[in-house]
Amino acid sequence: MNYGLYLSASGVLTNLYRQDVFANNLANVQTTGFKPDQPALTQRPIERIEDQLGMRFSDRLLDQLGGGVFAGPQSIDFAVGSFQPTGNDLDVALPQRDCFFAVQHTHEKTGQTSVRLTRDGNFTRNAEGLLVNQSGQFVLDIDDQPIRLPDEGDVAISGSGQVTIDGEPLAQLQVARVADLSQLHKAGANQFAFQGADPRRIEQSPQVQTGALESSAADPVKTMVKMIAATRAATGSAQLMSYFDTLMDRAVNTLGRVA
Repeated sequence: MNYGLYLSASGVLTNLYRQDVFANNLANVQTTGFKPDQPALTQRPIERIEDQLGMRFSDRLLDQLGGGVFAGPQSIDFAVGSFQPTGNDLDVALPQRDCFFAVQHTHEKTGQTSVRLTRDGNFTRNAEGLLVNQSGQFVLDIDDQPIRLPDEGDVAISGSGQVTIDGEPLAQLQVARVADLSQLHKAGANQFAFQGADPRRIEQSPQVQTGALESSAADPVKTMVKMIAATRAATGSAQLMSYFDTLMDRAVNTLGRVA
């Protein structure tokens, strides 16, 4: 097949991938504590290097064209979003980019529980008197235990993450610091999971912003501009595919026709 057709096709596929990532970021500009994904592209080696053919099948012209592009490893931008005051005593936000709240996740099929991390501090009290997030998952204390709230009294969270009832200490909200953020991956529901060794370090004297929530770190204007650029790049590569297809058609059916 025409070499240029391959290169154009790789441009279409990778830019459609970038478009999908930016569209997801744009859809979450109102999601509390959301961290946008950052797509990346990597250069594909030329054919003789990729297939380890050495200089035997070297072609100066094709080697200069390159091998196209691949979708590279996707990363997460952990930049801290702006704080939006809510006045709710159970709403909290974290000023440090490497700190997270801990919640208890229950696997739907096996019923096994695990710890997941989130930047979403929009908490409330459920019908059983437990502190939960908006997905109904239990918010954990420093011992990885759910925090139970009494039926009566004014519940609040202090600037040190201490849950109080009528001003008296009740529990300590877990704030976990993760030194290597690359160990985290998105697990859905605006949460992060980890594999292997537990990367958490429980903060003994955390700092939290009370009565406020962290807004999404996705900038709507910049994200829209990036999505439009990816769309234009995909469209341009698709047009090149059409040009190469026309050239191949003329080469076969016009120039290659036997008189």
